[in-house]
Amino acid sequence: MPALIKTQFTGRVEWLGCVADRAADLASAGRTEVFATFAGVADEDHAGLTRASCSRVVTQYPKGTEIRNTRQFSVVSAEELATIAANMGIPALDPSWIGASIVISGLPDFTHVPPSSRLQFASGATLVVDMLNRPCHLPVAVIDRHVPGVGRKFKTAARGLRGVTAWVEREGALRVGDDVRLHVPQQRAWTAA
Repeated sequence: MPALIKTQFTGRVEWLGCVADRAADLASAGRTEVFATFAGVADEDHAGLTRASCSRVVTQYPKGTEIRNTRQFSVVSAEELATIAANMGIPALDPSWIGASIVISGLPDFTHVPPSSRLQFASGATLVVDMLNRPCHLPVAVIDRHVPGVGRKFKTAARGLRGVTAWVEREGALRVGDDVRLHVPQQRAWTAA
């Protein structure tokens, strides 16, 4: 019996982006196609089989410890981006301003898909959802470049809507316009009884 359930939900790739050098600028540059290897996208700053641990996992590892890179992609929902923009009081939030890798439409409550869900693209390329991507202060300066004085609203406006991080389970091409099928783990919700 399969451990992952192919759901009825199929999304669509609306946008792809790559961050060339996160230290220089968080903004991502739009692409029409990328190739996902086991290490991510070759010329993307978040690529690599491993990464240095950061504040997100400080209770598990001292900062800077080499760990598996489960943050190769920042995947966001087109519908949730629109909600974030409305929460910020702006007409639209460009995914490049928040360093997004992929924008998908058509998958409801996307930020809260279960960890270990699979996003399977038309080519067969498959990403594993690690966890929800918590909003941070890093996009503030980029947003302010485009809409001065609004960036500070991002962190609160994006809470619970920032999408997920993911890593490559099967290599392949990702293309704007392609379908994405959601597969979820077959398990009940965890309860700390």
